[in-house]
Amino acid sequence: MTTPNPILRRDFLHTIGGGFTGLALTHLLAREAAADIPRPRPELNGGVHHRAKVKRVIQLFMNGGVSPMDTWDYKPALTKLDGQKLGSKTKIEGATGMQGALMKSPFEFKQHGQCGKWVSSLFPEQAKLVDEMAFLQAMTGRSNVHGQNAYLLNNGFLLPGFPCMGAWISYALGSLSDNLPGFIVLPDARGLPYNGRGCFSAGFLPAVHQGTVIKADSPQPIADLFASDKFAYATRGADGLALLNQMNRAHTAQHPGDSRLAARVAGYELAAKMQLSAPEAFDVMREPESARKAYCLDSTDKPTADFGKRCLLATRLIERGVRFVQVWSGPEGAVNNWDNHGNIPTQLPPMAASIDKPIAALLRDLRQRGLAEDTLVVWTTEFGRTPFSQGSLGRDHNCGSFVSWLWGAGIKPGITHGVSDDIGYQAAQDITSGYDMHATILHLLGIDHEKLTVRTNGVDRRLTDVHGHVVKQILA
Repeated sequence: MTTPNPILRRDFLHTIGGGFTGLALTHLLAREAAADIPRPRPELNGGVHHRAKVKRVIQLFMNGGVSPMDTWDYKPALTKLDGQKLGSKTKIEGATGMQGALMKSPFEFKQHGQCGKWVSSLFPEQAKLVDEMAFLQAMTGRSNVHGQNAYLLNNGFLLPGFPCMGAWISYALGSLSDNLPGFIVLPDARGLPYNGRGCFSAGFLPAVHQGTVIKADSPQPIADLFASDKFAYATRGADGLALLNQMNRAHTAQHPGDSRLAARVAGYELAAKMQLSAPEAFDVMREPESARKAYCLDSTDKPTADFGKRCLLATRLIERGVRFVQVWSGPEGAVNNWDNHGNIPTQLPPMAASIDKPIAALLRDLRQRGLAEDTLVVWTTEFGRTPFSQGSLGRDHNCGSFVSWLWGAGIKPGITHGVSDDIGYQAAQDITSGYDMHATILHLLGIDHEKLTVRTNGVDRRLTDVHGHVVKQILA
């Protein structure tokens, strides 16, 4: 069969946008695109290699690099050494500005919960829940560049082109729902994070596993979910659908290694189902007033209301079968994120305030809805910040030590694993990495991170590259 003219085909796909509900080829292409994927096993509670304790994940990513010594990592030594120079023998790598003097935290720390976890005054609501969290207190990265370490914490490599964790999980386990995507991304309303959509990418995996980006603040969270009225005639054309089916078969036969068409067609059918399911799932106003208030949807602070809405939406989505939901705080750029080079006392508090109550509401709500039994929540950032100042009151990038925490199914609550040095500059004891965190998350999902591999360009690739250990110390 001759190949359809690509321009005519593309135009036809556009004009027939509303007619994807009847595509018969969808399941065939979707199965072919994912023919060799591992399958969840009922006898392993939905795991692939061993019994799963977690079925769904919410990842909260703080874009820009959260300062640990001003949030979760109390360093009284910085108070004693405030104003002193770090010393010429200390190697400073990847600094973006001149090294200043050591700087104490401008925020008060107190111990909370039965575990006695020290928490900054910036997180008063999350501090009430530390007995439910497990902290990775000595995490390290490999680069002081935002884009590279953001890739590392999401995709397992410093460079673009590799699948992110959400894509790997979708590839291995699929979705728990036929009516919603398995991997959904909720970016900050102010913009995408560093690397744009690169941290949501399926890389060399079938494109159907890439993150579906939802604009929660938009009247149409998913663009073009419903066909324009001017194309309404296309939804009634059986002959048109048959012709499109014929074109798709011809294109697929001539491009067997290209998963993009399969992803597009699978997306068409999923979009058809979402026309019924998505409006209800995305309508957070269906929640009772008490829930909307807890998530700060009525806050006069727009960033807090936005983040709260996305946390509530994440809860509703996993409740309806979405496997992996990623919620971002902060866009790319010099402002409105966690990249506080200029002034920690003024720039960090509004960012902390925008997430504190919504995250606390998220954890409480998950438990109240009974979702904590099989849901994991992960809080992280791409790296930390320096204990010395940049300029007068800012802090520079530092991949030497930062903090992440996990909450929910399979997690031992109220513990802290790892210690950084006295000033929070370098991880010192029980050091963990993004590889270890990924290995641990996959383990809880019933996946052996060393066995989940895909051969590409002659190499068996995996999320954790050739690294990673399950952090058993934080597992229940």
